Amino acid sequence: MMDPRSYNLGLEGDAIYAELIALHEGLSDEESAALNARLVLVLANALGAPEEIRLAFAVAAGAPGEAPAASRKG
Repeated sequence: MMDPRSYNLGLEGDAIYAELIALHEGLSDEESAALNARLVLVLANALGAPEEIRLAFAVAAGAPGEAPAASRKG
């Protein structure tokens, strides 16, 4: 099972983030929210594992005990 709290993008993380931000340029708040919803569904379908998708939802929502790995002290 992939852990969505881990950082798997490596050196591409910043570039992917910049591309995501660029996707939203010029969009209204409503259009941006709709783009995010479509993107979540596309990525969830690509992942194709309901238990991993639910874990990712919990991490994104900041559920207790699901802190991102980068913010956990080890």
